[in-house]
Amino acid sequence: MAAWCWDYWVAEALLKLESLKVMRSLRPIHLIRPESNQTESDELEFYDGLRQWDRASVEVQISETTFQKWLQDIPSSGDDTVIGNGEDDDGAGPCGGKFKKLLIFSGNDYLGLSSHPTVIKAAVKAAQLHGMGPRGSALICGYTNYHRLLESALADLKKKEDCLLCPTGFAANMALITAVGSVGLLLAEGGKPKRDERVAIFSDALNHASIIDGIRLAEKQGSLVNIVYRHCDMVHLNSLLSSCTMKKKVVVTDSLFSMDGDFAPIVELVKLRRKHGFLLAIDDAHATLVCGKTGGGAAEKFKCENDVDICIGTLSKASGCHGGFIACSKKWKQLIQSRGRSFIFSTSTPVPIAAAAHAAVNVAKQETWRRKAIWNRVLEFRAMTRIPITSPIISLIVGSEVKALEASRHLLKSGFHVTAIRPPTVPSNSCRLRIALSAVHTRDDLRKLVTALSECINFEEIGFNCKNYSSKL
Repeated sequence: MAAWCWDYWVAEALLKLESLKVMRSLRPIHLIRPESNQTESDELEFYDGLRQWDRASVEVQISETTFQKWLQDIPSSGDDTVIGNGEDDDGAGPCGGKFKKLLIFSGNDYLGLSSHPTVIKAAVKAAQLHGMGPRGSALICGYTNYHRLLESALADLKKKEDCLLCPTGFAANMALITAVGSVGLLLAEGGKPKRDERVAIFSDALNHASIIDGIRLAEKQGSLVNIVYRHCDMVHLNSLLSSCTMKKKVVVTDSLFSMDGDFAPIVELVKLRRKHGFLLAIDDAHATLVCGKTGGGAAEKFKCENDVDICIGTLSKASGCHGGFIACSKKWKQLIQSRGRSFIFSTSTPVPIAAAAHAAVNVAKQETWRRKAIWNRVLEFRAMTRIPITSPIISLIVGSEVKALEASRHLLKSGFHVTAIRPPTVPSNSCRLRIALSAVHTRDDLRKLVTALSECINFEEIGFNCKNYSSKL
């Protein structure tokens, strides 16, 4: 079954929507600048190396009250937050609260763009010109020239025909999968698809919760059959594909797994795609702007951009902003905006956020030193610990919940924010410390972190998931 069949099925589904008069379309609104601001320059500023403001994305302060609660693993309501800035670890803020300084090694701001002045300036300028917005959903009056500009930049980044913005990365996965399932419903004879008329979706066992929840929703609608394959196991996937009698097949996977830090075997997936003719969709949330020469993500890293049909991403990781997107063909975009429930029934992204995200994408593409820096940190951590990590996400499996919490507390006392990941996020007895590296961490930061880690865990005894380790990054 050739992969082009999906183009035919999507086109037929769109014709059905058109005949039912339920095709939804975007209604772009062009926001006009006040006259006094017409001459202001839109030129973006770029920098050739680390600046002091970059550290704001990894250096934070917490109140002494919160610090003590964290040490005792006591839940905090947030009411103990003290507004103000302490000058040092024992400094008092203007409200009398004491602060502790922490270095974040648990965030997803991989390039440090959340504190970049160009990103901040873009958000501030858009807010000053147009207010916050949005005025409604993207299908009513919440879709503007700012949103379209961002979509175009993301489509170009992902080498796709078009792109659809969603309120979050979670919503993007939900919208895509419910839209995929709708193909089976729209093309079924008699309105209710028989099993062989449904869509078979093959999902990696460790896929993100948003993919799992999207599949569950589509299953309830009777449009989709969920088939889970063992994590990154291409022999198992091939076997499942070969025995599947349904024509409409989709394989969906995280490209870089957020809890294990390993890459999906995308090259092998592409080979299976050519053999079985399925639609290949990847959730590139943690690889976008981090991987590839231009930041195009995992598909660019593995030189498979033309073989990945749909790329889902988020603007809340390496972009340092907020929101999600689906890079795809124009036909798929039409289908998703007409059948993706989490897109249709959500308010559009605020205009300043769209402006900031567009600036962040441009900064990430221009300031290539940031990608070089984060991969240098990966190499340095590997050299310091001899743990064969393959990405900026480092999952140190310590086993029991008690061990994970003890290690996290030790790191907190040492001045590091590193979260203990426990059930239900991960299975029992596979509790871990999840460390995330950033381009704005320094070699000295890593050295201090590794010293603190060595005081609470034994690097030779921890578990580490890495099914596709390579000495080459």
